[in-house]
Amino acid sequence: MRRDVFQGIADPTRRALLGRLTKEKLNLTSVAESFDISRQSVTKHLRILIECGLVTEQKEGREKYFKAQPEKLSEVAAWMEQYRMFLSKSYDRLDDYLKTLQTKKPKNHEQRKSQSRNKRK
Repeated sequence: MRRDVFQGIADPTRRALLGRLTKEKLNLTSVAESFDISRQSVTKHLRILIECGLVTEQKEGREKYFKAQPEKLSEVAAWMEQYRMFLSKSYDRLDDYLKTLQTKKPKNHEQRKSQSRNKRK
């Protein structure tokens, strides 16, 4: 079964596995030692990452080694890029709104001060 990249990064454990494997090529034992989950769970997560194309498996002698293929994440980056402009505009609008609130704040603050003085009189 071929999975997409988004399924691979959907789970925090798989994201951590991917991060670990971007640093170096490791065998199953080394990968499993880095995580507080069973070896069987590590194998399951690795299998999903392989199906997504985010990790490759190489056999060297009797050992299997796993290595990240982070270039596949470009698919995620491309998908996110379409939302970057939207988010950027939203943050700009929020920034503008906060600035208008700050310019109004001193006036309101002064008005409240004078109102409280008038109440005391």
